[in-house]
Amino acid sequence: QVQLVESGGGLVQTGGSLRLSCAASGRTLSGYIMSWFRQAPGKEREFVAAVNWNGGTTYNSESVKGRFTISRDNAKNTVYLQMNSLKPEDTAVYYCKARRPGGPDYWGQGTQVTVSS
Repeated sequence: QVQLVESGGGLVQTGGSLRLSCAASGRTLSGYIMSWFRQAPGKEREFVAAVNWNGGTTYNSESVKGRFTISRDNAKNTVYLQMNSLKPEDTAVYYCKARRPGGPDYWGQGTQVTVSS
């Protein structure tokens, strides 16, 4: 079992920045692909960014490319999402997910990000 806890959300103005953290316990994250998803009110959960097991390869959705950066620190068992140039449409609950090929998905409880215009 992997337990994930997100933090770092909050209220920020358009153009501002936030850094989300996803801390894991229960198992080391070093073998897991880590991802961030978000869900806005009335919308489906959508992919934001992912990072491979050692941080060497990252993936971003088109909507956040150039603004958001995912990273991980396996020594701290933590994954980060640096969000810059935030827009009102980035407002959502942000979730992190841990997945190992062939294994189940583990999700955190989410952290709210609100961007005011």
